[in-house]
Amino acid sequence: MNWITNYVRPRINSIFSRRETPDNLWTKCDECGTMLFHREVADNLNVCTSCGHHMSISPRNRFKALFDGGVFTEVKVPAPKSDPLHFRDQKKYPDRLKAAQKETGEAEAMLVVAGEMGRTPIVAAAQDFSFMAGSMGMYVGNAIIAAAKEAIRLKRPLILFSAAGGARMQEGILSLMQMPRTTVAIQMLKEANLPYIVVLTHPTTGGVTASYAMLGDVHIAEPNALICFAGPRVIEQTIREKLPEGFQRAEYLLDHGMLDRVIARPQMRDELITITRMLMGMPPAVRGDLPPPADLDPAEIEPKPEPVAEK
Repeated sequence: MNWITNYVRPRINSIFSRRETPDNLWTKCDECGTMLFHREVADNLNVCTSCGHHMSISPRNRFKALFDGGVFTEVKVPAPKSDPLHFRDQKKYPDRLKAAQKETGEAEAMLVVAGEMGRTPIVAAAQDFSFMAGSMGMYVGNAIIAAAKEAIRLKRPLILFSAAGGARMQEGILSLMQMPRTTVAIQMLKEANLPYIVVLTHPTTGGVTASYAMLGDVHIAEPNALICFAGPRVIEQTIREKLPEGFQRAEYLLDHGMLDRVIARPQMRDELITITRMLMGMPPAVRGDLPPPADLDPAEIEPKPEPVAEK
């Protein structure tokens, strides 16, 4: 045994056997720059625990927090023609779709589901901004129509979470035609006397704002969400005037009567339960009043009488 065996070899082994720290353990807040542990962020629904900044959240993760026990059923959406215009810019449109599907793990920019929220049956739809900026194409139009039909069939309210950069340019006029299509779908809900609640998240812009996103019975927004048709930079360049601070943000629109509520994401579920049950004429929800898991026999959770000691 010598110094090479005792010192050099263990030192070399320790260098090459070190485990590198994964890059996804920490998230930096875009607003305040605070480094946040990933589990802490996930537990707070992607809201910064330091400044309250609302980061983006996928529709699937949003629904897991919204529905009782995180359980919901996906509603099938008819698939439209994949590339009706054979559009190509720097990439072919089908290649962009495949890249977005691989990145998000979702088939398209909107997810439609049904389930119970605080024991209140609902149908919900949410846009995914990570999927081609949540752009409104034929699939999104089909998704909203499918959501409205499912809500009418089940006699349930529809809650929609919007997040989009506008219409999808790769589908041209066909994407713009989703504005009247979705408007008709919302009118079907109104004729069936079913509530339609819209939650506007950051950002909701373009043709989405000019159609189904602003046709709700109740409009709620997340804090500091950008909600507009044309963006503030475009307006400022057009009129050549300085816009007010916070222009087209959720709080500004609330002050000017375009919104009913601005609610932080962690409190959104309770707010939606209260509003939905009021609109449906249901009694207030009872906190903690949830059914037992489906795989558990109710007899197993009944309190058993304590044995009486014999005298």
